[in-house]
Amino acid sequence: MKTFKRIAPALAAALVMTSAGSAMAETRITYKSAKAGSSYYQIGVELAQAIKQGSDGQMIVTLEESQGSVQNVMEAATRTGNYVFTTPPSLVTRAMDDAGPFAKKPSPKYKDIRALFPIPSLTMHFVTREDANIETFADLGGKNLLIGKGTFSAREGAKYLELFGLDGKVNIANVELNNAVPALKNKQIDAFVTAGSFPAPNVIEAAASTPVFVLSLSDEQIEKTGATKITIPAGTYKGQVTDITTTSLPVIAYTTTEMSDDVAYELVKTFWAERSRLAETAAWWKSITPEMLANIPGKIHPGALRYYQENNFPLTAANQ
Repeated sequence: MKTFKRIAPALAAALVMTSAGSAMAETRITYKSAKAGSSYYQIGVELAQAIKQGSDGQMIVTLEESQGSVQNVMEAATRTGNYVFTTPPSLVTRAMDDAGPFAKKPSPKYKDIRALFPIPSLTMHFVTREDANIETFADLGGKNLLIGKGTFSAREGAKYLELFGLDGKVNIANVELNNAVPALKNKQIDAFVTAGSFPAPNVIEAAASTPVFVLSLSDEQIEKTGATKITIPAGTYKGQVTDITTTSLPVIAYTTTEMSDDVAYELVKTFWAERSRLAETAAWWKSITPEMLANIPGKIHPGALRYYQENNFPLTAANQ
């Protein structure tokens, strides 16, 4: 009995220390994504689950809704700790140059942004209500179009209208993008613009309740945008009988130098280890390959870089 009395406190102390050690080992990461209901929000949900599973619960990713990529980048100037966010690389370049939407909110902290890994590319969708008889971009003239507010897709949508000679010729609906599907169904709008990996959840939802037609871009129009040509195969959406030709832009998961090298290393390692499993659950993950690191024009986080170098991933001089 005396022996047990001596052992019990020691055992209890060991259990407390083990429990405390496990708690200390847990890493919490904030992942700033996109609007709820968008493809990039769903991508964030899937990624958070994969990181938790792949790290045996040692990395917990908390998903945050966002108004879009511009907000994600701007918050990098004020966030501390393990802040991860997604954006096309072009916006990071603009932030570092205090240009575009960042001209009025410059910050030296933008130069601390570092890349981690690629996520599914952004694909432009111009979704029209079939009975609105919009078959080409020229047919958008005089129609009610929703492009959203303050998001990357809203900026791209406005840019495309200008490039295609439609600036001032289309009625822009003063409605948030998350109201696009009911607005289309109720004929408050004739079309909406959304940018997300295909199959995009809001396009799936729209096609399920309303016959829709997604516009294709000509080669000449694609060249004007400066983006990459991509094909959405027939049958991707309900009622889609032909391929859709549109544009695509790379999207990268970023953090800042606030994240430690060890956390960045483990996060990137877990991401690539789980990529195949992610591809089994959602088609958009199948597009992710090591070669997509070439889409990163700037520096990769030192911890992530160490993983890529150890595993012979293709890198550019600008990444290091």
